[in-house]
Amino acid sequence: MGDPHYYATMSSPVGELTLVDTEVGLRAILWPDDDDRVKLPDALHEAPERPVLMAAREQLSEYFAGERTEFDLPLDLRGTDFQRAAWKALAEIPYGSTASYAEQAERIGRPTAVRAIGAANGRNPLSIVLPCHRVVASNGSLTGFAGGLDSKRLLLQLEGALGDPVLPLG
Repeated sequence: MGDPHYYATMSSPVGELTLVDTEVGLRAILWPDDDDRVKLPDALHEAPERPVLMAAREQLSEYFAGERTEFDLPLDLRGTDFQRAAWKALAEIPYGSTASYAEQAERIGRPTAVRAIGAANGRNPLSIVLPCHRVVASNGSLTGFAGGLDSKRLLLQLEGALGDPVLPLG
């Protein structure tokens, strides 16, 4: 992790988000109360003008306005092979729908790894872009989310996944 990491912040309907990138791509989206969920170097350099950070802010703003359903950003995913597979599977859950942890485990060919999927999702460094908010318990209830359950509910409502139509956030 000796490579430089840069950051910018943005206001959003779910609180101030801190976006982090490297020379490879978007590395993390941090929530207001994130502490140790994503391992990052101690020194982050503020650089809101970096192209990936500017594109991420723009795409997230479009998402919150109800104008974007998919993200198109270079990503710098760092984790175990299992974590990266779990995180990539999140991107396959369509906008406006949900999947269970068991379905996500099936999707990566590890049907018995439901608890490990939950742990990997808890370490997802790119909330919203890799939509772990779309993963729910087998009975459909909302479970843990780094941004909190209120944020998870808001994101799912924005996408129409809870059946409660709401105006776009923002």
